[in-house]
Amino acid sequence: MLNDILKNKKCFKLICGAGNEDIIEVEKLVTLYSLAGCQLFDICAKENIIDAAKKGIERAGIKDDRYICISVGSESDQHFCKAKINNSNCTLCGNCKNICPQNAIDNFNNNFSVNSIKCIGCKKCIDICPKNCINLIQSKTDLKEILPKLINKGLDCIEFHVEGNENDIEERWKIINNMFDGFLSISINRSKIGDNDIFELIKKMIDIRKPYTTIIQADGIPMSGGKDDFNSTLQAISTADLFLSKNLKAYVISSGGTNSKTLELAKLCNVDIDGVAIGSFARKIVKDYTSRDDFFENKEIFEKALNIAKKLVEIYI
Repeated sequence: MLNDILKNKKCFKLICGAGNEDIIEVEKLVTLYSLAGCQLFDICAKENIIDAAKKGIERAGIKDDRYICISVGSESDQHFCKAKINNSNCTLCGNCKNICPQNAIDNFNNNFSVNSIKCIGCKKCIDICPKNCINLIQSKTDLKEILPKLINKGLDCIEFHVEGNENDIEERWKIINNMFDGFLSISINRSKIGDNDIFELIKKMIDIRKPYTTIIQADGIPMSGGKDDFNSTLQAISTADLFLSKNLKAYVISSGGTNSKTLELAKLCNVDIDGVAIGSFARKIVKDYTSRDDFFENKEIFEKALNIAKKLVEIYI
């Protein structure tokens, strides 16, 4: 049971990307990390992505203790935005293509474009563009329309991303609570809202639920886990510590800059997290293998990727 994993502080969640609509990549990641021991998979809220995740679990031959979580959010959250390039200002420097962790930027006839299927809204291309010709485009989602179809496919958790005091948070949170009776997760980014406001908001959200049916995913610096050092994961632990200090009746897991050092730093700082959610780093360390067309067929390649994934997961479980 997911509750037991969290209660035992052994939860490892793989973040495939809330905006990652790449069916093939999701199946590869879920297969690989399921075999490595990962129990919880955070995926895009699309029917075909749920199917891909389930196919990955089946391919791994794991029937028990593997759980699927979909991510939804407030309309302004960057996890649900896609990058777009204005080619009239583009100088074709290629910086965006080179830095994209998802290989989501292509160059056709000297025109750079973003593959929205692969883009996860990480903003790395925006930050590196010397001409400021890339921006994020928001996508609107009607939860009342999409959730019934997704819930009917069989879900174990729904995660709601909160980036600040957006006007639609309370309304969308109520919709999710009314439609789904399983675990709910709140991914909270503290960079755009003060600590006192964060606690007031989270407490209000948790108070309408039964004790310990909610996960607080303390998102230090969203999508920043590319490096494997203490500094990268510092904010993930600091943010988790803030929520743990309030003794809220919810589980707390670290995210946003998480890597292989997260648990070690948590122990050094006496931050008793219930688990970890790793996305950028977990995907990066196996990318050279999962990006190959022969990933499933080439046993040598698959085993190399699996050994890497196992070393990461075993730290936490």
